[in-house]
Amino acid sequence: MNTNVKLEKWQAAQKRHMLSDKHVQMARELGLNPDKLGKIDNHKQETWKAPLPQFIEEIYFKRFKKAEPTVVKSIKDAKADEKAKRERKKEAKEQRRKEKAMLNPDVDKEDNDIIIRENNS
Repeated sequence: MNTNVKLEKWQAAQKRHMLSDKHVQMARELGLNPDKLGKIDNHKQETWKAPLPQFIEEIYFKRFKKAEPTVVKSIKDAKADEKAKRERKKEAKEQRRKEKAMLNPDVDKEDNDIIIRENNS
């Protein structure tokens, strides 16, 4: 699944369950599924359940032994970082292709067909 789609799901879950950026990041680090948060966030009908933000904080502390992440990123920042990362990878790939074409000029870049050069001397 595309990371952009995953982040959009988290953004929808954040809005639906009224979570802060900190809680969304904690849930993502824990590996929770944004589609399944409704089952966990049912504290009004099932009074023995803790509210979702409190539940996320508790299991985050149990697993990582710290109260919250050191750096909290919003979903918008994560999307921007992902986009920048894709652009860097794309540029690096294009640079590798150019270097390869410079080393082997007999290979056509688009078709990978060998071009036969005729000497007109």
